[in-house]
Amino acid sequence: MGNPKAFLTIDRKEAGYRPLHDRVLDYGEVEQTLNVEDRRLQASRCMECGVPFCHWSCPLGNRQPEWQHRLYLNDVAGAYQLLTMTNDFPEFTGRICPALCEKSCVLAQQHQAVTIRENEAAIAERAFNEGIVMPKEIKRNGKKVAVVGSGPAGLACANQLNHKGYDVTVFEKNEHPGGLLRFGIPDFKLNKRVIDRRLKLMEAEGVEFRCGVKVGEDVKGEDLLRDYDAVCLCMGAEVPRDLKVEGRELKGVHFALELLQQQNRVNAGAEVSKADRISAKGKNVLVIGGGDTGSDCVGTAHRQGAKSVTQIEIMPKPPIGENPATPWPYWPVVLKTSSSHEEGCDRRWLLDTRRFISDADGRVASVEVEEVEWEKDPATGRMNLIHTGKKAEIKAELVLLAMGFTNPVHLGILDDLGLEYDARGNVKVDAEGHTNVDKVFAAGDVSTGASLVVRCIASGRHAAEAIHRALKNA
Repeated sequence: MGNPKAFLTIDRKEAGYRPLHDRVLDYGEVEQTLNVEDRRLQASRCMECGVPFCHWSCPLGNRQPEWQHRLYLNDVAGAYQLLTMTNDFPEFTGRICPALCEKSCVLAQQHQAVTIRENEAAIAERAFNEGIVMPKEIKRNGKKVAVVGSGPAGLACANQLNHKGYDVTVFEKNEHPGGLLRFGIPDFKLNKRVIDRRLKLMEAEGVEFRCGVKVGEDVKGEDLLRDYDAVCLCMGAEVPRDLKVEGRELKGVHFALELLQQQNRVNAGAEVSKADRISAKGKNVLVIGGGDTGSDCVGTAHRQGAKSVTQIEIMPKPPIGENPATPWPYWPVVLKTSSSHEEGCDRRWLLDTRRFISDADGRVASVEVEEVEWEKDPATGRMNLIHTGKKAEIKAELVLLAMGFTNPVHLGILDDLGLEYDARGNVKVDAEGHTNVDKVFAAGDVSTGASLVVRCIASGRHAAEAIHRALKNA
């Protein structure tokens, strides 16, 4: 490394966000970029640790010290090559990954962690912009694999198998590929041109995308088993966690993805009738659920012109800064404030939703909540929810349920194939990602439950390797 003590003289410098008053007026990406020299200096802060915990914590096993050094030397081609040895889509993770690597960075102990995520995104963007990323010539092996679902797991599996010489067909029920990346993540976090650029490259390298095809209806599972040497299921965990309380059927109460998917489609030019349009304009908005999806709803509501935004969570407020229960190098369970929260949001904790209250027209007008406490059972060690009886109403003409997802949709291809499920309702797989049905594998959220994009990419890569091992000598 050019200067192994750079972290002592160079402070962490983040690119930051666009000005608040500007970014809430559009759906452009909120995060800014540093110039080339500043980015090189940030890469120089990496100490190239003898035991790189950043590598240890990354589900993909990214070799951060190696490509940080190449970036510092301004060897973008070398950095990109090292980066894509373990990560198929650094342009995605460099934008939306929570960066487990940074939380376990050794510098996070007494200094500020290296800007690993931003450096990753910078390498990918420069590689594309400077013509380093080009389609590869691939020698075919004559075998075919079907991948069902084009989210991060499906795309990673397809990309890896394609590079190994398989003819890969990706089946996608929606009108465009991308899955959660395209329809679930707001444009202000991930511009969809970034996805299209990667898809164009994959198509140029031979991957076939068949969109608007519902596997289980338009194409039967038996057809896939007949026509392909292997099938990998990557449909995600699409059953949202519901809130079965009084007034759930009222107009104005929606699942979070109903809003997010519709807004992304509108941004892409789709027309939505006034009757079907979910809009926060001029409304008091209540987001139930304190995770990333809830945060995305907050940012979307602001851009739609919400009058006010409140976000509630049934769990306690996490500690600020540090949490003794989750020490370094583990992922710290601490209060996370997103760019959307910075745009304005009343965040409240330890509140349980009891009922939705209607106006005269059958629309939600307010929500009754009750304060709760969590008490540890000394016998079992489990935390029990205690209702205090202290109730209040929150005014809301639009309510968004952002409480996560439970499991994949069973009805259709999964049940038709006779797949086994685990105790949580996910597709049951062995260590190789193989299901109980011959030739059928599963990867990503469909087999693990809702998780991070980076974990889905890792799962897709793992399944591709398992499929390759199964087929190369068949």
